[in-house]
Amino acid sequence: MKAVFRIMALCGIALLTFQSCRAISSLLHDDEVVAEVGRHKLYRSEVSRLIPDGIPAEDSLRLALQYVNSWASDLVFLDIAEKHLTKEELDVSSELEEYRRSLLKFRYEQRYINERLDTLVSDEQIDGYYQKHIDHFVLELPIVRARFLRISADSPNLELIRKKMSSESLADLVAADSLSRFSAIKYTDFDGRWIDMATLSMEFGEDYSDLLLSMKNGFIEQEDSYGKLNLAYIADFMPAGETAPEEYCHERIRNIIISVRKQELVAALERDLLKDARDNGRFKIF
Repeated sequence: MKAVFRIMALCGIALLTFQSCRAISSLLHDDEVVAEVGRHKLYRSEVSRLIPDGIPAEDSLRLALQYVNSWASDLVFLDIAEKHLTKEELDVSSELEEYRRSLLKFRYEQRYINERLDTLVSDEQIDGYYQKHIDHFVLELPIVRARFLRISADSPNLELIRKKMSSESLADLVAADSLSRFSAIKYTDFDGRWIDMATLSMEFGEDYSDLLLSMKNGFIEQEDSYGKLNLAYIADFMPAGETAPEEYCHERIRNIIISVRKQELVAALERDLLKDARDNGRFKIF
């Protein structure tokens, strides 16, 4: 126990030292030992690599102390573990070898995939996957095509923009966008994409179910205490439980197809390597 207290004391002394201006200079400018825990030493160069250039001295000290505390905590545990664990418990060679094999296998797989993976996915391939697996694309949340406006509630252009943004005329929608550039804090039609209601609700800071309950004639409105009006027009709506439109699933399907290709590459690699090992006599089953 005396050894434990000695280690803790050394750690405490090291940490307290950082609270002085002299310690800040040592941490960031002098190439010296800046902390000790038992036989372990932490050098200035190790700490300074983690401190971004140009930040205030207080932030530099805070980051340095965070790193030193973490470093010291790990080593205090390490020293105590080495003193109290059995010889068998201290032997981690098999775990390290297993981790090494897994890491090297992963790195080679990544290189193999990066050199061979075809990331081009055509619209025809996406449509084919969607049609074949359409039952997998059921909406968990309502989705909408929406236009969102944040504007001062007393803006003289509010009613005109409201009228234009709810129109289906391309000319009116262009006009709404143009007017909003000069009058609104924010205006977006989300690039005309389907979005889920959770995404829209983030603009309001409200639960999407409450927003839907407040919707009138396609509009959702909310005025904050600062006189700003959040306004959304719902041009199209699909409830949860419906089959999602293909365009909404486009990126998801693309990622699925690429993921399948990755799995197929890895599976083929494993088969080829085993076959080659058998053919060359390096792999034998007795």
